[in-house]
Amino acid sequence: MSARVDAWIWAVRLTKTRAQAAAACRAGHVKVNGDRAKPAQSVKPGDEVRIFHGGRERIVEVKELHIKRVGPPVAVEAYVDNSPPPPPREHVAVAAVRDRGAGRPTKRERREIDDLRGRRT
Repeated sequence: MSARVDAWIWAVRLTKTRAQAAAACRAGHVKVNGDRAKPAQSVKPGDEVRIFHGGRERIVEVKELHIKRVGPPVAVEAYVDNSPPPPPREHVAVAAVRDRGAGRPTKRERREIDDLRGRRT
């Protein structure tokens, strides 16, 4: 027995929508057993699925197949999560906060913000 990889990723709640799962497959963000996966590729128990979604890579091994979306307690039992832990919160960049009522940034302030974010060369 097998299931479509996009349907399985959505059913076990690795993405919020099936469209997101299919888009991730088309963009090359999903690999099954090391190979890029198209949305209709089959997965079966024992396969390793790697998905890059939400800024981090998830590495899961398929235990159970689900085609319809299941609840969180059932979804967790459908795979073995071998993902590396997410980075600690202190390593995540803090978003700049402007004082309320300060208005739009000036051209100089915008350049400084872009320099901090690494957008300007």
